Amino acid sequence: MKKLINGYYAFLKFVLTLLMGVLIIPVTMQILARYSDFVPRYVWTEELARFCFIWIILVGAMIAMRENEHFTVDLLPESKTDRGRAISLIFVDLMTFTMGLIFVVWGWPLVEFGLLQTSEMAELPMVLIYMAWPITGATWILFLSERVGDHIKLFRSAA
Repeated sequence: MKKLINGYYAFLKFVLTLLMGVLIIPVTMQILARYSDFVPRYVWTEELARFCFIWIILVGAMIAMRENEHFTVDLLPESKTDRGRAISLIFVDLMTFTMGLIFVVWGWPLVEFGLLQTSEMAELPMVLIYMAWPITGATWILFLSERVGDHIKLFRSAA
């Protein structure tokens, strides 16, 4: 399972890099069109840039979850024991799991709605954008399952 999760994580990093590269194209076209007369002003560039940006944010959130760089807020007091620290970490993971579940459950109606819509300018199916939310939630849950396993091991080792 660890190998599969590592492969998915590497794939997400590749997708993020690819999206950043794709984002540069419409933004550059917009800038050149604004300040020169020889580049035509395409309407679809703004929409493509916005869609890439949405995916970049959510893929970045998925990667940050795996790297334990996301949803970290120190609200609970610092524990003096490993067992207390494990309980605290599991509690935070449970709250984050809840957020991932919200993304999946409430993101699914967005996907169904997106099946019926196309974007105004580029006429892309909106499902390509809306599916980012449930995918993000499912990915968070996947990465959290790996992390919770580590926290349970910490809890058991402290016993």
